[in-house]
Amino acid sequence: MDSIVHFEIPADNTKRASEFYNKAFGWTLNAMPEFDYIMIGTTESDENGMPKNPGSINGGMAKRGGPVEHIVVTIAVDDIDKALQNVEKLGGKRMVGKTPIGEMGFTAYFKDTEGNTVGLFQNAGGM
Repeated sequence: MDSIVHFEIPADNTKRASEFYNKAFGWTLNAMPEFDYIMIGTTESDENGMPKNPGSINGGMAKRGGPVEHIVVTIAVDDIDKALQNVEKLGGKRMVGKTPIGEMGFTAYFKDTEGNTVGLFQNAGGM
């Protein structure tokens, strides 16, 4: 079973949104300028960046646009290409194909049969 492992929040003003989520919920927000992205910590993580609390996930924030127009959940899969083929076979539509994200792995986005944008993540070292 593939699990939801990440979320993304779009923002028109990432500085304002970062301050809001930090003050409202105590989340940590760390800019990744090389990706024009902000990592969001909602829970304590281990040395590998994985949440220590069962059921918790961390996320990110990006400038609103492209596939991140609304809040997006991201599902970890073993093989993005196979997952996208299956999504399309079942009536979903590929938005952004397999894209490297540094040394972490790969990401992709699709629209489900209801028009929701969903992200995919494939770990660089395999799941």
